[in-house]
Amino acid sequence: MSIINNINKAFDHRIRLGIMSVLMVNEYADFKMLKEMLGATDGNLASHTKALEKSEYIKVEKQFIGRKPNTRYSATKLGKAEFKKHINALEKLIGK
Repeated sequence: MSIINNINKAFDHRIRLGIMSVLMVNEYADFKMLKEMLGATDGNLASHTKALEKSEYIKVEKQFIGRKPNTRYSATKLGKAEFKKHINALEKLIGK
């Protein structure tokens, strides 16, 4: 088996890697928090969260806080498992 088999293309972009990294250590993060932490534009962050949501790696919750819309994200069980596999594969690759 190749050492790169568990490297997941869904996490190959720095924004997606950053989103998952934040969600692995936080129960959830909202759009504004992710945008500030990752230095992403609205459109860029929206497209990457949409890709992770489509893969069912993150869950999206939309709500209102007062009159302001708020979108928050959390990692799914599948997302956490796949991200751990991805990180382990990278560590093995670096260790070779």
